[in-house]
Amino acid sequence: MDRLTGNSLILVGVVIVVIGLLMSFLPKGSFPKLPGDILVQRTGFTFYFPIVSSIVVSVILSLLLWLFRR
Repeated sequence: MDRLTGNSLILVGVVIVVIGLLMSFLPKGSFPKLPGDILVQRTGFTFYFPIVSSIVVSVILSLLLWLFRR
């Protein structure tokens, strides 16, 4: 493994930890729900799948990694 790959993995790990900490300490529901996210509510059951939010986060991380590789 070369040095750039190792540094990229460390950066991704730090970003994941920071996002996890933010989601832990922010009030519930403060993470934005974008149009296109799937929300199914039934009696005693709620299912939320943030498909559009996941795509947005993926694009942002891809751009950041692309910038660091240049």
